[in-house]
Amino acid sequence: MNKLMQASSPLKTNYILMKKKRVAIQGIKASFHEEAAIKFFGKDIETIECDSFKKTCEVLKNKEADFVVMAIENSIAGSLLPNYTLLRDYHFTIIGEVYLHIQLNLLALPGVKFEDIKRVESHPIAIRQCDDFFNEFPHLNVVESTDTAACAKRIKDEQLKDTAAIANKLAAEIYGLEIMERRIETNKKNYTRFLILTDKKDLEISDANMASISFQVTDEVGSLAKVLNIFAEYDINLSKVQSMPVLGKRNQYNFYVDLEWSAREKYEEAVRKILRYTVNFAIMGEYRKNDTV
Repeated sequence: MNKLMQASSPLKTNYILMKKKRVAIQGIKASFHEEAAIKFFGKDIETIECDSFKKTCEVLKNKEADFVVMAIENSIAGSLLPNYTLLRDYHFTIIGEVYLHIQLNLLALPGVKFEDIKRVESHPIAIRQCDDFFNEFPHLNVVESTDTAACAKRIKDEQLKDTAAIANKLAAEIYGLEIMERRIETNKKNYTRFLILTDKKDLEISDANMASISFQVTDEVGSLAKVLNIFAEYDINLSKVQSMPVLGKRNQYNFYVDLEWSAREKYEEAVRKILRYTVNFAIMGEYRKNDTV
């Protein structure tokens, strides 16, 4: 079985070193998803651009990519609930996580002055995260678009001298734009967590200390409390608990839980004990905790 090593350096395994890694992302080159992919795998990747999160899953399912990088939560916007549904529907394996510090900059063509800018384009979430900046410059016409990096690319392709984009530093580098204003986001402590997914079942994470699981609880009174108490009894930290309704079933929920442990044997024993109180239990992935930004 291949051993998968994940640390601060790029991913290393015998399988992966055989060829260039194909990584599916939502968005285009220089998007935050590609930035997260580079942070996890290194620069030597082939980026597969997709126009939706579902498309990334289809690309992986059809063997057109080896991995998917998928945003799952943001420190300001919260959980991306539709992506939990994709995790459930596609049954891919989580083999890692990446935290990215979201830094937003105002980008324009080289030589363009701020007073020349009449229009600013970006993704609606990025725009909302820059409210304080736009309150200072109410004359700017703010326009929502589908992707931060796509806005930067359009400015380059169409040589728009009256338009700026809100995007990351990587977009400025790739599309030859200048950073007109740095760090215009209102909240400077804005982080997004991304999951690394694969369809390969034979990859084993070396020194895993974290897992993502999903389950429903039985109808027995106090089942959920018993599950949580078991984890506490075995010193398992629950870093995330997310619930979503089971489609078509009233008052029934899927629970998605991220676990952290220091002793694997305690984790394994806790999992064995909670099985009597859960149904449709699944381990979605075991991997290394990686919350560095």
